[in-house]
Amino acid sequence: MQKVVLITGANSGVGYSVADRLLEIEPTLTICLACRNVMRAEVARRELLAKHGQSTIDIQSVDTSELKSVYKAAEEIKQRYECLDYLYLNAGIMPVSTFNWKVFIKGLFSVSRVIEMLTTGEGLLYLKDHSTEDGLKAIFTTNIFGHFVLVQALEDLLVKSKTHIIWTSSSNARRSNFNIDDVQHEKGSEPYSSSKYAIDLLSLAINEKLNDKGVYSHITCPGLSMTNITNSILPKWLWRAITPVMCSMRLFVPRITLSPYNSAEALVWLFQQDPATVSQDRKYISHCNVLGKRYTHSETIDYDPDDANELYEKLAGLERIFRSRYTGHGDAC
Repeated sequence: MQKVVLITGANSGVGYSVADRLLEIEPTLTICLACRNVMRAEVARRELLAKHGQSTIDIQSVDTSELKSVYKAAEEIKQRYECLDYLYLNAGIMPVSTFNWKVFIKGLFSVSRVIEMLTTGEGLLYLKDHSTEDGLKAIFTTNIFGHFVLVQALEDLLVKSKTHIIWTSSSNARRSNFNIDDVQHEKGSEPYSSSKYAIDLLSLAINEKLNDKGVYSHITCPGLSMTNITNSILPKWLWRAITPVMCSMRLFVPRITLSPYNSAEALVWLFQQDPATVSQDRKYISHCNVLGKRYTHSETIDYDPDDANELYEKLAGLERIFRSRYTGHGDAC
């Protein structure tokens, strides 16, 4: 039976490159591009088929910021596939309103600050969050809660398939920017960082809940890549101008991967591993050295197990409310 891989946010960027690279490794895979924009997904599908003509590439409409869409997609996925071997939870948003040039220029005079800026983007960006139609914060819903809802809705299929779940987190996932009493980050100024750290915690909690049923979850970081998210931060001409400098800085900051193809390294590496043998409390980071050689590095996740379990329970309670609203099962509002 063909292995089935579903990738959210796969019409461009890292998600698209994961699909491309997995088909290079295993052309017989069935790849499902789970995307918000079906027209762009169709374009991506045609491009992938032009390179991998014998492969099976499906499209699934899903918008992780709209919970009704997630529940609908989950039902369609369960009807379409008898097995789901890999679930890449990659979709995300980082809506930038302005760039903090003052902090950026000041940071250029400190090597350690330059490395921190290129590694995490901390302090450089002002983000514009908003509320969804469900009354939830958009960054929280798109990056983490929509994916959590998908995992919950697909749990029977995941257990049956012994699925390997692989998340796209970030170097910007900071424990200091997360508050277990404000999981949507309504009161803070770093909603993207908070959502990505929540992903780290949630992955750990999922392992606690589902490892004994054969489901494993791991965290990746794509490094600094030129995608639709980062392209909105600086003008394209400036990115092109500083690219040679950034390549040379790989000597000190190898997570400057630059291209989505390079950024997919850790996500593809996990595909080739036995998930039961890979540490769950480490983040797997795409690296690229100054000569352009790709490799995967890992770092221990800074976390409190109690926070991971509490986050899972809070999200599970919230999910039951929306499940009742959209499927007729779960807790009443």
